[in-house]
Amino acid sequence: MTQPASIALSMPRLGLYGGAEGFGWRLAEALAAQGHAVSFLCARAEGRLPQGVTPVELGRPPFGRAVKNLWFAWAVEKHLRAHGYDLVIGLGRTWNQDILRVGGGPQDIFNRLTLAAHGEGLTRLGKSLRRALSPSAAVIKWMEARQFDTPANPDQRVVCVSHLVRDWLLEAHPALDPERVSVVYNRPDLSRFQPLPAERRAALRAALGLTPADVVVCTAGTNFALKGVGTLIRALALLPQHFHVAVAGGRHPDAWIALAKRLGVAGRVRFAGKVDDMPGFYGAADVFALPTYYDACSNAVLEALACGLPAISSSRNGSAVFVDPKLVLPDPGDAETLARLITTAAAQAADATRPAFVWPDGQPSGLAPYLDMVDQLLLEKRGRP
Repeated sequence: MTQPASIALSMPRLGLYGGAEGFGWRLAEALAAQGHAVSFLCARAEGRLPQGVTPVELGRPPFGRAVKNLWFAWAVEKHLRAHGYDLVIGLGRTWNQDILRVGGGPQDIFNRLTLAAHGEGLTRLGKSLRRALSPSAAVIKWMEARQFDTPANPDQRVVCVSHLVRDWLLEAHPALDPERVSVVYNRPDLSRFQPLPAERRAALRAALGLTPADVVVCTAGTNFALKGVGTLIRALALLPQHFHVAVAGGRHPDAWIALAKRLGVAGRVRFAGKVDDMPGFYGAADVFALPTYYDACSNAVLEALACGLPAISSSRNGSAVFVDPKLVLPDPGDAETLARLITTAAAQAADATRPAFVWPDGQPSGLAPYLDMVDQLLLEKRGRP
């Protein structure tokens, strides 16, 4: 480890709720644990703070998303000019940093891949027009170009959360030097996410009124449309009566409850809302399915795999590289193929000899590669090899 340094991380929200936010929180705490003086530049801090980290709340005006994004980037820039940090790590749409973590993908590609999630005909056309006329979308596109095409720091290292995001980024911004764009995958807490003991699993299922013959297909996410919950419910309608769907997260499931009622499967679909015990949620299920229209690197897929579930994902998810290739769904809107994959995964789940998920050692993941990168950059800045 290098000598302690002053390090700033920037992201609009400092907190543990949300995949990107949780990563930033843990990275800040890990850097502080190494003795660095860590400041976290945010619009607001909420909940428990990472130990040893100083939150710097820059605020945000109570206006629309476009103004909020611009304000925060400007406020971060102003703060950085007034304070001499040894190293800056950007975790959002900011312009001047040594390391930029890209947790999503380019807006144009996101819009192209997700439009089909918003219905058909006039509904889809309306969504397309709203996106085209959105001031926020125009601002984000401009900010993205400034991040990648004309960065304030030409030596910034760009780190994508999956090879899929890297491919999307280089497609949208061909001027980027591929040598400066690396990949570090998300990594779940493997001490927390692991297969449950048989008695604990049985107790959870009994509390839900499930029999040993029932097959529970679970999924998790906040945006039901983008996560393909509609496709999952349509697939459920093609499966036998002992198959059920459980959905964690999200808000306002009324439209999907109505879909389940129209298809006659409402009694086999449970919307659990925000779930505090996600290992228990996965542990009570048999299969995980995420027919997502777009995911940079779904943490839920990785968590479910770590909990011992066969996982299905669409090919538009960066963490699909960890999924059994036979369980990758090419088209997130294809309910018939999804139903067949669920049947295959359920057979795997019933096989007591199926191998446990083992994290591949050759895939850079988690916090360690970032800590190594920080050490390397600090040595370079101090003129040491």
